[in-house]
Amino acid sequence: MQATDSPAGERTYKVPVRGPGGVHYLYFDSNITPAVAPVPPERCSIAEALFVMSKVELEVLLPVHNEADSIEATIREIWNEISPRVSMRFIVCEDGSRDKTKEILRELALEIPMRLNLSHDRKGYSKAMREGMEMVEAPWLLCVDSDGQCDPKDFWQFWERRDAADMLIGWRVNRQDTLARKSMSRFFYIIYRSVLRVPMHDPSCPYVVFKKDIAHWVAGEMREMKQGFWWEFVARIYRRGYTMLELPVKHRLRAAGVTQVYQVKKMPGIFVKHVAAIFRIDKQTHALGRLERPSAI
Repeated sequence: MQATDSPAGERTYKVPVRGPGGVHYLYFDSNITPAVAPVPPERCSIAEALFVMSKVELEVLLPVHNEADSIEATIREIWNEISPRVSMRFIVCEDGSRDKTKEILRELALEIPMRLNLSHDRKGYSKAMREGMEMVEAPWLLCVDSDGQCDPKDFWQFWERRDAADMLIGWRVNRQDTLARKSMSRFFYIIYRSVLRVPMHDPSCPYVVFKKDIAHWVAGEMREMKQGFWWEFVARIYRRGYTMLELPVKHRLRAAGVTQVYQVKKMPGIFVKHVAAIFRIDKQTHALGRLERPSAI
């Protein structure tokens, strides 16, 4: 869905609706009534557009930075896999890209339902994720990375078991990352597990499903790991007493390019900062107790 402001200050929404012959568009004003730009009635019905706007079951949050070579294919793959069976839209938090990522996303937003959060400056992965979680409106949220390493087909095991736990997270059983990154992650995991006692095999896996209320709560809590968002997320979820379920997922090679964060020269600094953050998170959450938690579910 794309929003534009008229000279009078009124907001008009352009809503993509899947119907016979492909995707069509309806225009609505801020009161969800047909706007002045009419759409021929044979293209799609107002009821179909209202379904898209009011019955979205799932939002898919993607953090994006300099992914011009692959972002369109990644979004289309997710859309084509999930949207025929689940009413969905994207939340895309673009993080100061310097390639053509923004232009590609703007074009895609004319065809595929999505809310764009574009940034001129680099915010970092964690801040982009926090802002995205604050935007969630649908009952359920799927978070995946935008580099093409997550397989959308794995989504269905999460969706079918979404009521089995408060938070469902993937477990990359055959992780397709560099040896340096996997080695640092394993060493960090040993420290993380010994301090925080989180009973997860892969707490940094960016394939996660949970409810809107958890997203809104945790977005306000995350502040310690600038590049280790999911490590901190899982620790805070566990310490608050939420139930968690791990499911095995495929992990593919990047669709294009290289990681923008975990470059070899940056890893020692990230490691030291994140180890210090483990102890701050432990101190902040230890006194909460496992039985005290927001009534989000």
